[in-house]
Amino acid sequence: MAAIRAASTSLTLLASTSSSCYYHSRPSIFTKFRFGPIWAVSLTLPPLSSRRAKRMAHSIARATLGLTQPNKIDPPKISFAAKEIDVGEWKGDILAVGVTEKDMAKDENSKFKNSVLQKLDSKLGGLLSEVSSEEDFTGKAGQSTIIRLPGLGSKRVGLIGLGSAASPTVTYRNLGEAVAAAAKSTQASNVAITLASSEGIPAELKPSTASAIASGTVLGTFDDNRFKSEPKQPALKSVEILGLGTGPEIEKKLKYAQDVCSGIIFGKELVNAPANVLTPGALASEAEKIASEYSDVFSAKILDVEQCKELKMGSYLGVAAASANPPHFIHLCYKPPGGEVKTKLALVGKGLTFDSGGYNIKTGPGCSIELMKFDMGGSAAVLGAAKALGQIKPAGVEVHFIVAACENMISGTGMRPGDILTASNGKTIEVNNTDAEGRLTLADALVYACNQGVEKIVDLATLTGACVVALGPSIAGVFTPSDDLAKEVLGASEVSGEKLWRLPMEESYWDSMKSGVADMVNTGGRQGGAITAALFLKQFVDENVQWMHIDIAGPVWNDKKKNATGFGISTLVEWVLKNSS
Repeated sequence: MAAIRAASTSLTLLASTSSSCYYHSRPSIFTKFRFGPIWAVSLTLPPLSSRRAKRMAHSIARATLGLTQPNKIDPPKISFAAKEIDVGEWKGDILAVGVTEKDMAKDENSKFKNSVLQKLDSKLGGLLSEVSSEEDFTGKAGQSTIIRLPGLGSKRVGLIGLGSAASPTVTYRNLGEAVAAAAKSTQASNVAITLASSEGIPAELKPSTASAIASGTVLGTFDDNRFKSEPKQPALKSVEILGLGTGPEIEKKLKYAQDVCSGIIFGKELVNAPANVLTPGALASEAEKIASEYSDVFSAKILDVEQCKELKMGSYLGVAAASANPPHFIHLCYKPPGGEVKTKLALVGKGLTFDSGGYNIKTGPGCSIELMKFDMGGSAAVLGAAKALGQIKPAGVEVHFIVAACENMISGTGMRPGDILTASNGKTIEVNNTDAEGRLTLADALVYACNQGVEKIVDLATLTGACVVALGPSIAGVFTPSDDLAKEVLGASEVSGEKLWRLPMEESYWDSMKSGVADMVNTGGRQGGAITAALFLKQFVDENVQWMHIDIAGPVWNDKKKNATGFGISTLVEWVLKNSS
């Protein structure tokens, strides 16, 4: 075997008739057993630069593991229009009416008191009141009934329960999703949506109501079929929203809804994509496509390993070291098409395209290793927001979108428990758990973000199971030392309808993060795990920069639908717009 490892520059590969192979340059113990060579290949070792290129080619090839490539499917293309016409005169596939429990009230003759339902019921010969009574339809959230009407202008009339959700945005988005579900089941291509009590909505809120309905319809229509052998295209092509007014303001809001939905759908697709398709390099390519598509406002910079070494990103590179797929540090920069920049922001997203846990490998029930493709959900939110903002083009604000993309794998080159990493701000970290890797990548990303001269940073990460235990699967945890920033972002989430809850940054918990040999350890144990993770990230943020960490480990994924949610994108877009002039 010593001959094989010798520094010979020429090796001969020989095969016998029994398919036994021998590597040989000088006489060896195998020579006397060797049959005449059937074929021989002369192999000369290439220079180091060539070998590096081959390793890169191997890494790129890893993206085709399993020979899986997504089908090319266009996102839903639905035209929206706001109209003021009599609901009884509308013609099309489905007329959907959103109703509350109050709208469903009837008089002593079992006739609707609501004027819109009264008119429809009269045209249908009392069928609407009859069916609602038979099916015990009361207008509660989640209830719906669809009636087939042959021979009339509308092929079907549907009643959709609105219930009493705390957020009007969520209520009307759910209405749109319910209509989309009805359109799927009936293969409807055009629908109209109205509210039984639209007159009760203040005029200034009607455009945002129409926008929420449109958002729900687009997102409800979308199905991620890219990895199915027989993907289906949605039938729904046009939606008319009746009774909420017309004009440029509502048209602008409908366009805004579609722009944000395109970002949400993009984010969902990124999270849904398996790790053998969405490698760090593939994620970087998607970011570059955004910059190319909206080149009037975006520029892209992708840093490779050597460039990250020059910036002393030891914390990030330590996580990436074990993977055959090289890391890619992504930096998109949005600059408005004209006018003065008054505010500089940064959005930082955790970008682990797969997390095995490293040497502290994820094992046992509930470890969810099979779902660790979603560990880049923070980067999906950041890039989804970038895509939406590239279309909206807000004025007066510069935004940096930053992702330290990599995989956390296991190999002889990977970081070990007990290793000490040095981040780009010079702070040292003793790795006491390789499965607390996301914060290690974010450390260098946050330092980089601060170096861009930004005033405010929001980072999003699927960071801790502790946050899921605390807040459940639908609420994200928010951590920030800044009350002003908390007010801004929580206000944006109220508009978007996404649920955020501010948690304390208890400084006394930092004691559990102290190391005997380095500046800190990377995890402080199970108690208060979401808080200590946020305290860790704080060590890498300039004290003059307002900063917020959002832990989206719970709401990034919908277990029931087995699909990504696109969480965080609409809130980020709203927040950026609040900071624009």
